[in-house]
Amino acid sequence: MGKTPVRMKAVVYALSPFQQKVMPGLWKDITTKIHHKVTENWISATLLLAPVVGTYQYAMWYKEQEKLSHRY
Repeated sequence: MGKTPVRMKAVVYALSPFQQKVMPGLWKDITTKIHHKVTENWISATLLLAPVVGTYQYAMWYKEQEKLSHRY
């Protein structure tokens, strides 16, 4: 038994170089979207940012102490 060829259709998506609105909804009212996400998930945001900010502050403090260590 031979195989019969099946004609397949290909779907090709392309973006026109003249298209101006690629993702119009992404940047529309971005500040309100960010505010809503942060107020909705403030516990998660705090738990994410607190260690990052704390580590940065400690690193800056330690670097400053190294600069001043020769004075003692």
